Amino acid sequence: MEPTTKTHNVDTLQDIANILRLHVVEMTTKAGSGCANSCASLADILSVLFFDPSGMHYDPANPKSFSADKFYLSKGHAAPLLYAAWAHLGLIDKAELCNFGKPGSNLTAFPNSSLPFVDASSGTHGQGFSVTLGMAYASKHLDNVNNKYFCVMGDAELSEGQVWEACNFGAHYKLDNVVAFVDVNDFDVEDSRLGGRDIETYRKKFEAFRCNVKCIDGHDIKQIIEALDWAREVKDAPAVILAKTVRGKNLSAGTLGSETEGKPLSSELHDAAVSHLKSLIKDQNAKLTPQKPASEVQKAEFKPYKLPPLNYVKGKDVAIRTAYGNALKSLGDQDTQGLLMALDGDTSTSTMACYLAKAHPKKYVECYIAEQNMVSIAQGLSCRGKIPFASAFGAFMSRAYDQIRLIGISQSNVKLCGSHAGVSIGPDGPTQMGLEDLAIFRSLPGCVVFYPSDAVSAERAVELAVNYQGPCYIRTSRPNTAVIYDNEETFEIGKAKVVKQSSSDVLTIVTGGATLIETINAAAKLAEEGINVRIVDIFTVKPVDNETLQKCAKETGGKVLTIEDHYAEGGIHETVSTALSKCEAKVHHIAIETTPQSGTPADLFDKYNLSAKKIHAHVKTLLA
Repeated sequence: MEPTTKTHNVDTLQDIANILRLHVVEMTTKAGSGCANSCASLADILSVLFFDPSGMHYDPANPKSFSADKFYLSKGHAAPLLYAAWAHLGLIDKAELCNFGKPGSNLTAFPNSSLPFVDASSGTHGQGFSVTLGMAYASKHLDNVNNKYFCVMGDAELSEGQVWEACNFGAHYKLDNVVAFVDVNDFDVEDSRLGGRDIETYRKKFEAFRCNVKCIDGHDIKQIIEALDWAREVKDAPAVILAKTVRGKNLSAGTLGSETEGKPLSSELHDAAVSHLKSLIKDQNAKLTPQKPASEVQKAEFKPYKLPPLNYVKGKDVAIRTAYGNALKSLGDQDTQGLLMALDGDTSTSTMACYLAKAHPKKYVECYIAEQNMVSIAQGLSCRGKIPFASAFGAFMSRAYDQIRLIGISQSNVKLCGSHAGVSIGPDGPTQMGLEDLAIFRSLPGCVVFYPSDAVSAERAVELAVNYQGPCYIRTSRPNTAVIYDNEETFEIGKAKVVKQSSSDVLTIVTGGATLIETINAAAKLAEEGINVRIVDIFTVKPVDNETLQKCAKETGGKVLTIEDHYAEGGIHETVSTALSKCEAKVHHIAIETTPQSGTPADLFDKYNLSAKKIHAHVKTLLA
């Protein structure tokens, strides 16, 4: 390829890079926090990316444009540099930069999704490449939008295995609309880079994962431009640009010591840096106008989804995971706006996401055994307006907790399904049993946690989730269980179902999932003995139905029992205890109290006091 640097204003780009550095120094010093050095190593790259035609094509006045190129800062601690770039473009008032890191300011230490130019919050290393690839997948394979996605990683995060999961994904799905920069600077925190600082080692790794790779001097404007021109032409895999940089570049006439890493400059170093940077800037008012997208494409408009009439037979055994698959397939049948997606990690024939995959292959993304990458890919898809349902065994979701946590922080519209929950899966044993998942997802801000108890409630949970704006978790079970509800039964987020009640109830039992039918059977036996109990199907563990729980507790003399196929910590018992904390109620519980063993579902339910027989005996003892 012929060099194109003669058509680009290299001197102005260099001035802009130093102006950005100047903003960073002022911001971080005033805030008393922030990584000025790490920002300085990236300034030349961001100058070209944001202000040169070889970089991003976008309209600064419309950062949310569906057609524009997009930027994701995986190296989140360089956020001050990102804010400086957008301030130089006029989207942020330069005076606001002085509020960096202060309460009430959106200019937080790491980029957050409340900002119009940030699609998803960042700051936890290793996730950004995956999120970027998820967005790129939507453009290339779903929406036919001819835009590019740019991601900047620090070399330290290459120690994260998720980066290499992302490389596999990007090469497999031929995502040549992604350009990833790696800032290979000259600083190690406690020798944190497993590959050292050898850029050649990094090159071999990325090439081994089938990426297109180019090595450059990250401070040479001409080399950055040429690398970006090259990246726009590569085919069939992401382009990775390994940029050798110097931390603290141009913040002093020499080299700053390691004691300045990860913190703002001292007053003395600040003054020296400002003076040195100003001496390097030829034009204090240097400006360049970014190239806009060639055309504008509109994002598909969301329209509420509604399931067709259900046709389950009351009393017939149907696995809750099967109903999840049925609902996905039904929603896919009516998805004319092209928003619904399902993802799975090589377990789709167990989670039943395969139903949608077979009926609508384009609406399904196989992510293989790489749950961390899968969850981040789902987040990337949601950034492009898709409604992704990502499924895996509930136990395996715990592997991706950091990625799930970022979804909560970003309030991304991602739906997660954990199947094979609890000891009810039977002989596979404790490594496969999701027993912590309710605790994990209850802790996420704004996350709705569904725990359906039969096929009807499972389909309604999927229908509610697809129409809810924000993160959701659906807990499904492996065994076939009886259909309890009529097909026409209505469900709401935050509303429990009172399945059995009478005026003579002496105890309220709150449960969900596969233990509901066991509780119903136990209650029938108790009723034969003249003992009436009230049964509440919790349906959503979060938000929980405080009103119904408090009413039932009051009407049954303050006696409450929770039953759950989950560890005692963080699940139904703690949810109900919190809801009744201001009531005169005593909340007892049956839950998994120890690491379980293998066995048939019936044997395990009996062993851990979840069978109808053991529930019956427990209630008799409790009321004695």
